Amino acid sequence: MSTKPYDLVLRGGTVATASAVFAADVAVEGETIAAIGRNLPAGAKEIDARGKLVLPGGIDSHCHIEQVSAGGLLNADTFESATVSAAFGGTTTVISFAAQHIGLKLDEVVEAYHALARKGAVIDYAFHMIIADPTEVTLKDHIPKLVGAGHASIKVFMTYDRIKLDDAQMLDVLQTARDCRALVCVHAENHAMISWTVKRLLANGYRAPRYHGVSHPRASEAEAFNRLIALAAFIDQPIMIFHVSTAEGAARVRAARGEGLKVFAETCPQYLFLTAQDLDRLGLEGAKWMCSPPVRTGADQEALWQALALGDLQTVSSDHAPYRMDASGKLSAGPDPNFKEIANGMPGLEARLPLLFDAMVTKGRLGLEKFVALSATEPAKIYGLHPRKGDIVVGADADIAIWDPRREVTLAAPLMHDLTGYTPYEGRKVTGWPVTVLSRGRVVVDDATLRVAPGSGKFLARKAGPAAEPTGRRAPEFDPAKNFGAKM
Repeated sequence: MSTKPYDLVLRGGTVATASAVFAADVAVEGETIAAIGRNLPAGAKEIDARGKLVLPGGIDSHCHIEQVSAGGLLNADTFESATVSAAFGGTTTVISFAAQHIGLKLDEVVEAYHALARKGAVIDYAFHMIIADPTEVTLKDHIPKLVGAGHASIKVFMTYDRIKLDDAQMLDVLQTARDCRALVCVHAENHAMISWTVKRLLANGYRAPRYHGVSHPRASEAEAFNRLIALAAFIDQPIMIFHVSTAEGAARVRAARGEGLKVFAETCPQYLFLTAQDLDRLGLEGAKWMCSPPVRTGADQEALWQALALGDLQTVSSDHAPYRMDASGKLSAGPDPNFKEIANGMPGLEARLPLLFDAMVTKGRLGLEKFVALSATEPAKIYGLHPRKGDIVVGADADIAIWDPRREVTLAAPLMHDLTGYTPYEGRKVTGWPVTVLSRGRVVVDDATLRVAPGSGKFLARKAGPAAEPTGRRAPEFDPAKNFGAKM
């Protein structure tokens, strides 16, 4: 009696999850993982994974794709180019942004980004909703409706003139998110400290890109973290703090988590591998290394690595924010802009995982299981995608990256598949590279070739995950009598 063969078998590789590393075959049926074990029956198709690592496809939970900035500047990548770049770097899921600006209706904004992704994405995707205009209709109508439709996370800013929220607006968003069981993600820097410093730097003739780093005092991060954590604790709303860049910021996150507060946090490769010295270049060259918050010091890098080791930081995202070095991007204000006029952001979707693999696995910094946890499993859990994504388990989507741990690659602009035209990691050598990448059982990348068509990625509707559940530290309904003993 014959049995139908598996659609695909990955044969003879070493499988790694966030908790184990073991030799096994992996069988795929349709879009999902059907079996894991040794000496599985033959598949209709097979991929030889001997000598390779079979890992969950990466999840990049913070990337800006085909997004219009608050200043009206469209970044360099389309959903096609960005997701192709992600796939070549071993990432199989992206969470990008549907960015509301003041005066725009959030539901229309989200649908516009959906249309772009449906047209171009080659891997699966979801959205964080950026809230810049928390009107009553946004808070009472659009956010609940959109969270119910699978957009389970919100992003807000504490800085940038056109999109920052004040503390009262932040409380409104936190309360709305609590009511909807959505996670709130925050860019947290002290706006006044940055604006005050920028004004004085420019008044004294300090215009070059290297002064961008000076204009974001490191204390602005820790202060904003303190205020944000206090606001979130007051509402009892879980938060994710984006792109932690300083030792002081990491310490504040650790303290909050030690207090039992539901605070999650991430960092990015630029804060682990670059420093302020990268900005200090002739002319405008340093603009390529401008991002916010800025890259810091070697001591901060060590503090962030320690925070990752301890679990204070749970994910490493790219914060991919691609702007070309021309009039369409960083030089949009003219050929001689001051640092304030240069678009912030750098590309990183494709380089993220190879950089982390080289540091964590090849050089042994944190190990293979921690690499899988930070790059795939933890973001899947935090953002409501697990166990469908981020793991190699039976029943999960067959999102798999097969890595050659011995392949040596020198990062360079021509190797990248985004449209930025440069990489901030030019010339850096890494060992370990994803050679075959699957998304829902489809071979997306193999033999350095794209194998799928634009628009073949799918939207991932996310229910609010356990990370978005309140801590129970206060009553669901705000009651002045209970909180302050006020007379009604």
